[in-house]
Amino acid sequence: MDDMSGPVLRWRVRCDLLVLKIAAALVFAGATLVSIGDLRGAILAGAATVMMAGLALRDLLVPVRLSADGEGLVVVKGFAGSERVPWREVERIRVDTRTRFASRTGLLEIDTGESLFLLSQFDLGAPCQQVADQLSSFRTGA
Repeated sequence: MDDMSGPVLRWRVRCDLLVLKIAAALVFAGATLVSIGDLRGAILAGAATVMMAGLALRDLLVPVRLSADGEGLVVVKGFAGSERVPWREVERIRVDTRTRFASRTGLLEIDTGESLFLLSQFDLGAPCQQVADQLSSFRTGA
């Protein structure tokens, strides 16, 4: 997966976010147990437990969401898979920034023409623009 002939850049989910997801799953599991007498409450808390546990499991299985080497990129795909994308297939790397309700969010977009990979700051553990700049510099050797 990695090119051993040169440097490899990696971006991963921050450990503190993983711990937070695990803690939330445990809290929701406790709420599910407490809500056994209330069917709707138990269903909602149980669904939240499953969702948070699933997100934490994904972070455990695939902590590195994006890596780059001299050959190209490896990008997370689906729940816990990944896809190797050679540099020649990468058409564009950019950050899509949106402002909504006074909050600004950005997504790193890696466009191959056939696929579009979207990664957030939470996926990367770093600001999207910083990652885009590092990828561009790494790709061009600047």
